[in-house]
Amino acid sequence: MNIENAQKQVDDWIKNHGVRYFNELTNMAQLTEEVGEVARIIARRYGEQSEKESDKNKDLGEELADVLFVVLCLANQTGIDLQDAFEKKLDIKTKRDHDRHHNNQKLK
Repeated sequence: MNIENAQKQVDDWIKNHGVRYFNELTNMAQLTEEVGEVARIIARRYGEQSEKESDKNKDLGEELADVLFVVLCLANQTGIDLQDAFEKKLDIKTKRDHDRHHNNQKLK
């Protein structure tokens, strides 16, 4: 699946299962909440904090998918072709960062 198809799938889901998109501000708040859930899992599972018993069954992939879903919602409702935007960003990063990262002594 490419990003364009994912945006269409989310739009179809909203049309068939949701009433409408939440407004952009609500979706931004929801995105922040979902990113926080990802951060909690990573901090406790891979960081130095101990993992609470209630967090041990949390699925990181599911939480990352929640983040992606809301990002796709925001792109749809603001008219962003995320496939195009991602390809442009990847090109910029490739040109800008290739030598920078290869020459970074911290990464060796």
